[in-house]
This record gives sequence, structure tokens and C-alpha cells, in this order.
Amino acid sequence: MNNPTIFSALADPMRRSLLLNLAENSPKTATQFADEYPITRQGIIKHLDILEQAGLVEAYKKGREKRYTLTPEPLSELEQWVKTISDIWDARLLRLKNFIENDDTGE
Repeated sequence: MNNPTIFSALADPMRRSLLLNLAENSPKTATQFADEYPITRQGIIKHLDILEQAGLVEAYKKGREKRYTLTPEPLSELEQWVKTISDIWDARLLRLKNFIENDDTGE
């Protein structure tokens, strides 16, 4: 993974919820989010800034407000990393299984 901040950004349940919301309803403003969540607009903006720094959202100005959209590319990179770790783990478990099944000690 080239972007370790993605893990910090995704560690917070509110930020994960904001990402899911953007995946379903993009673009959105911080004001629109604040109408849907039990935190202030300023709190929403802090979370969106962290997501933006991690490359998970992009912001653009339209009029006086910023609109936020999901940036799925880093999530694809994360998915590939998780798959690589999973494949390595599966191979280790298969080796352990084969070792146990082929143990000639008679126990």
C-alpha cells in the first residue's frame, strides 16, 4: 500500500459511513451531510478533510459550497492488498493442513 493514511481514514465508523453515503448519493455538500448525521457541519468537514487527504474523496467548488464525491481508486488498491494478504494466509493454512494430514508419527 502506497498510502498508509487510508487505514487511519477508514478506522473511524463515521468516515466509513460518509464514504458509503457518497458511494450511493454523490456528490454531496457538508451541509447536506450535516442534515443527515448527528454531528455539526464543522465536524463533518473535519471528517471529509481526512478522507480527502487519504485520497478517498475529491472536493470541487460549485457556487459557494464544496461538493464531495467518492474516489474509488484507493479502495481498489486496498482491495487488492487485502486479497494478496488473504492469498498468502490461505497458502499457509493449506501447508499446515498438508503437514498435519501427512504426519507420519502415528499419533
